[in-house]
Amino acid sequence: MNRLFETGLLLFASLVIHSTLFAQSDDIPDRPQQLWDASKDLPKTIEIKSLPHVKFHVIKEHEPTLDGGYGFLHGVALCWHKGKLYASWGHNKGIENTASEEARGRVSQDGGKTWRETFTIDSGSDENLAVSHGVFHSDGDKLWAFMGAFYGNRQDVHTRAYVLDEQNGDWKFRGRVIGDGFWPMEEPTQMSNGNWIIGGLKVGAGNPAAVAISHGDDFTKWDVVVISKPKSIKMWGESTTLVHDNQILNLSRWGGQAFALLAKSEDFGQTWTPSLPTNLPMAGSKPYAGTLSTGESYLICTTTSDSGHRRSPLTIALSEAGAVSFNRIYTIRNAESPDGPGESHPKAKLSYPYAIEHEGSLYVGYSNNGGRSGMNINSAEMAIIPISELRK
Repeated sequence: MNRLFETGLLLFASLVIHSTLFAQSDDIPDRPQQLWDASKDLPKTIEIKSLPHVKFHVIKEHEPTLDGGYGFLHGVALCWHKGKLYASWGHNKGIENTASEEARGRVSQDGGKTWRETFTIDSGSDENLAVSHGVFHSDGDKLWAFMGAFYGNRQDVHTRAYVLDEQNGDWKFRGRVIGDGFWPMEEPTQMSNGNWIIGGLKVGAGNPAAVAISHGDDFTKWDVVVISKPKSIKMWGESTTLVHDNQILNLSRWGGQAFALLAKSEDFGQTWTPSLPTNLPMAGSKPYAGTLSTGESYLICTTTSDSGHRRSPLTIALSEAGAVSFNRIYTIRNAESPDGPGESHPKAKLSYPYAIEHEGSLYVGYSNNGGRSGMNINSAEMAIIPISELRK
């Protein structure tokens, strides 16, 4: 009798916790927004199908004894430009988010199988300026880099622009192009009104999600639009966007709970609904979203029903063509990958993904901490996924 009573209490407590998960305060709606197709069960980690024909490559090993002491590495970005594959990241011989941060990268001429020596985009013009990870954009003629930057210990966060001089390999500074604490998290996407949009984070004032919107094709002029959030939500709003004509979706990291936040715009990103909880679990890591050439939307992060804030496995969620809700998830890579290449460890964190589609494949860059302790002491790796494997 006592055992039955205790079991009943546990079941009741479970129901209460589930029903109040998103109703912790008056400013969060009782019902989460639907980002996962509610007619389907969200799979557990062990139930998710792995993609069988993914190819893996190492962009930059964690090798501080060989490369001068760089320990911190984070924020891999990728871009195809004139037949070459470029990668960049934030690099630091000290700890994360300090003035010794540098924007660095590599280029591959064989699709990522091998990489040339590491180059530096910007190591900071003075001892107090840090330039860190950011995003690329190829306009066909020029390769742009938009890099997050700050002074001291993440003060005066802004975005700086560079253009590659392809004759000598130097990166030419084009100015401080986005202010207001904006840190870019994805490549620019052109909207049907001709402007480009970048999903990102506003550092400071609650660290909400934000977007930057260009003035047409002028990549030196951008306006920042900050997305509001309930006061009770404590977030680190690294965000990504999905563009559907005039409707733009912004998916962001919560940080507090392991669920994705969602905001919507119906006017090309000029105004937004607040960032509010969804029914899609997502680890506290920078997400990356996009639309495939097939019309299907995707979201890369760690999204399983039982992973919580664990940054593995690295997964990709997909929708039907033109749909908003995701309805299937695949594993890109598990924490352990004993056959390599890349680091394998049961506690490996696979995080901060970035993706670019090219000639029938989706190229996914990500950080791998190899089970090391410390703040983002990572190697940079890449997965190449045939688009055909993502079809139902």
